[in-house]
Amino acid sequence: MTEAPMSEPGEIAGWPKLVVTYGTDPANIAPLLPPGIEPLEPTVTIAFYCVPVLGEPEYGVSVKVAAGWQGVAGQYSLGLGIDQESAVHISAETNGQPKFLCDITFFRLGDAVTARATHQGYTFVEFTGTSAGAIEPRTGEFTEHEWWTKYSRAIGGAPNQYDFAPHVVDVCTAFEPRHLEAVDGSLLLRDSPWDPIARLLPVTTATTAHLVTNTPKARSLTNAGPLDPDAFWPHVDVISGSRWPGERGGPRPS
Repeated sequence: MTEAPMSEPGEIAGWPKLVVTYGTDPANIAPLLPPGIEPLEPTVTIAFYCVPVLGEPEYGVSVKVAAGWQGVAGQYSLGLGIDQESAVHISAETNGQPKFLCDITFFRLGDAVTARATHQGYTFVEFTGTSAGAIEPRTGEFTEHEWWTKYSRAIGGAPNQYDFAPHVVDVCTAFEPRHLEAVDGSLLLRDSPWDPIARLLPVTTATTAHLVTNTPKARSLTNAGPLDPDAFWPHVDVISGSRWPGERGGPRPS
């Protein structure tokens, strides 16, 4: 069994990521994916993290679904809420990363693990649990793919017109698992018009949760190819900087 990573008191680098997964109805995932990005198993992954960005901690929460692009398995990112305003716009402008401002709570106290995310006054996801101890991680080096979409509608908002037509961004990460802990706990999804995960991706199976520590080996962001601009048009309007379906940047009317 691997030894738990140790750090100096107060160190913000090297925090484990809390990764929570669950199954949902496959019929819920397909409408959220742009044509060309294919749904795989109906698995939703929610991850809480703290990493140093620009010399200070960035707390965040991501929501992803299993999806493939041109035969390569990966995950499609529906949203990434963070508490650092400086990284929101430039991440979207440069790479299409679906970031938006979000209040994040994520900490461990002894064996207790707490995480929650609040956006526009709604706490839309919350996890509370207890570490069940270390388990043996996978051995070797692994590669994962995450899919973002980058596009820009035409100035003035003419229908079906783009200044930059939609493309898929391949976020390819190589890593080696370092430490893994199982966490026994409960995931609570609350209804929110701004982050409609509870309504659009409800839990249909038991959840699993782990504290994951990896050693990063490499990371690259590349243009993985264009999407059909006409087929993509129904997906251009999103909530805030996420990829949840929206209207004029806000929630769609119920």
